[in-house]
Amino acid sequence: MSREELRDKLIEEAWEGLKNSYSPYSKFPVGAAAMGADGTVYRGCNIENVSYGLTVCGERTAIFNMVAHGCKTFTALAVVSKGNGDSAPCGACRQVLGEFCESLDTPIYIVGGDGKVLETTVGECMPYPFLKFEPQE
Repeated sequence: MSREELRDKLIEEAWEGLKNSYSPYSKFPVGAAAMGADGTVYRGCNIENVSYGLTVCGERTAIFNMVAHGCKTFTALAVVSKGNGDSAPCGACRQVLGEFCESLDTPIYIVGGDGKVLETTVGECMPYPFLKFEPQE
């Protein structure tokens, strides 16, 4: 599959994920799709809670879905929303993406309500990552 075909497939899957969004408070549905290193596409959507701090973003639900199915690495991610402009991952999502990405060059495709695709990478989203904890002996 070419990079363009992968991008288009993940964006399509992310739109499907958005259909399951539970966002009654913000009215801002987000969908995401991660391509696992195992070749499986894992969807996610934002899931809100009345205690807003317990809300989980679409990117994280896609990654958590992947991990729950036994895959620990993703090779590309798409995030979509119907909002104006793009819906770049929040700081918490960026940290989770850094934990499970294949490399900091792993592509992220971000699509807003205008349909424009912003192509970036995990490393560009999080230029100074905290990735590994290695305790000193």
